[in-house]
Amino acid sequence: MSKIKLAIFDMAGTTVQDEREVEKCFYDAIIATNLSISSEKINSMMGWSKILVFETIWKEEIGTEHSSYQQKVQESYQYFCKVLEDHYLSYGAKSYDGVLDVFEFCRTNDIKVALTTGFYRKVTDIILGKLGWNNGLAKDYTNLEKTGSHIINCSVTSSDVINGRPAPEMIYLAMQKCGISDTKEVINLGDTPSDLQSASSADVLFNVGSLYGSHNKEELSVLPHDRLITAPNEIIEIIQHINS
Repeated sequence: MSKIKLAIFDMAGTTVQDEREVEKCFYDAIIATNLSISSEKINSMMGWSKILVFETIWKEEIGTEHSSYQQKVQESYQYFCKVLEDHYLSYGAKSYDGVLDVFEFCRTNDIKVALTTGFYRKVTDIILGKLGWNNGLAKDYTNLEKTGSHIINCSVTSSDVINGRPAPEMIYLAMQKCGISDTKEVINLGDTPSDLQSASSADVLFNVGSLYGSHNKEELSVLPHDRLITAPNEIIEIIQHINS
């Protein structure tokens, strides 16, 4: 079995605490722009590129051939962006207990750390700044030095690729930025179905789902995965076992 050289983590619901705030921002935008959709439907699309969520909802509502389709998508999306950015600017962001220990474990064991997210770049930068996780990152959001003040080695957002989750493109881009060519040297952790689907499509060595985020065991267990965990630091034991 290959050894892990890159650990990829989702943000909201996996490394960054999310008490349904993102879901609430979606609902605010849905109500404000006269949409009607169930909470189950919204939850099933968590982890997707946020623009894709509204493209999907409006496609089902009026169809892509409707003359107002693009306008409606942008109205809902822009409202969502404003609410989401205001939330993180006002309330900041917190990491889950144990996440920084996981990052430090990776650093001391020469494993690069990349963050991927369904968020677009602007709001991702707000969150990284609030957490101090942007320290030491270059303009391309990478830092591959083994020592220094940086917390992570790479940040990739849905707006950095053509297709966000459940496509595997963010994983591939994170690998490229971190100088990793073999997917069998990658472990991926995320809390949504699209995280697990993305990692499966990328054919990473180990595909892990977090049960402390937006989805429960019943929802994630039916999807491709190698392990489901209930706390971030459980990933350390998994990596130690693989790399032993």
